[in-house]
Amino acid sequence: MKLFECQNCHQPLYFENTLCERCGYRLGYLPDARTLSAIDPTSDDGVWSALATTEPLYKFCANAELDACNWMLPADSAETHCAACRHNRTIPDLSDTANLTLWRKLELAKHHLFYTLTNLNLPLETRTENPEEGLAFDFLTDTVAPDGTVTPVLTGHANGLITINIAEADDAERERRRSDMGEPYRTLLGHFRHEIGHYVWDRLVRDDEAVLERFRALFGDEREDYGEALQRHYANGAPPDWQANYVSSYATAHPWEDFAETWAHYLHIVDTLETARAFGLRIRPRITEGADLESEIDFNPHKARDIDDLIEPWLPLTYAVNSLNRSMGQPDLYPFILSPSVIEKLGFMNRMMRDL
Repeated sequence: MKLFECQNCHQPLYFENTLCERCGYRLGYLPDARTLSAIDPTSDDGVWSALATTEPLYKFCANAELDACNWMLPADSAETHCAACRHNRTIPDLSDTANLTLWRKLELAKHHLFYTLTNLNLPLETRTENPEEGLAFDFLTDTVAPDGTVTPVLTGHANGLITINIAEADDAERERRRSDMGEPYRTLLGHFRHEIGHYVWDRLVRDDEAVLERFRALFGDEREDYGEALQRHYANGAPPDWQANYVSSYATAHPWEDFAETWAHYLHIVDTLETARAFGLRIRPRITEGADLESEIDFNPHKARDIDDLIEPWLPLTYAVNSLNRSMGQPDLYPFILSPSVIEKLGFMNRMMRDL
């Protein structure tokens, strides 16, 4: 993600900030301009002018009133919700304050996802625009029957509809699930990036014969029975040599899951490299063979021509940040191995983006 600053006082800002702590200016994210802007109120109630652009006036997304969104849209738009929030189909009961807290966390991760998706210019139809396969989100809670039986909500994707169990926004619960399932990495943003991968497959791979042929050559034949494949995976686990060809053990379950897992990592890489570029990071290890790990991130990763342009700086950067995490007694920030086969699959993702 890029860095932002207040246009009034030049205070550095985070993507989710709603107020400049230095000068007190209200802030709003302008998705078309792809920037966080200080804003001035106008004489019209609820209408704002942005210091970052000379474009027409803006209004806040309706979810700003719930402290769940800081995105804006043109003041004359017929829409009431921003480009990210209008994809919501179901949200939890917000009269429950615990649900409200968890939903806000979900929205923060979802907006971070949409920041990258819009930068990559991915097609993002709503359910109104495409009732059958438009992108939509259901944020649901487990249900408890009168006898105490719990029916859990399973996070997943089906024909553009992404379901997220809001319990994933509870840090303790998510860590428990991460430990129980033996996952080295489990985050809210990671869930969104994985599930959107299934939507991307439907939109960019499924109906394009040339792309589908390349997909099958790398990931396998998705016509394999999905239910049986998952049962086999949960019964037997991943093959012992899975790291030679897959980015995660779960990716071995089925070609669809391999695609979604690899897509999630593609977004991890692109977004983190953009942040590193914004900070002007340069890796120069002070060891005898440090030259092999030298790197400077000085390009736009969203426009990378070739996967090597991303992987070349990614490996030194992750070695550096993993070392920093270990210095703080924390697990590796990026605990994954990118084999040549996985890099080739990541190259498939990058080529798709260049062909849009």
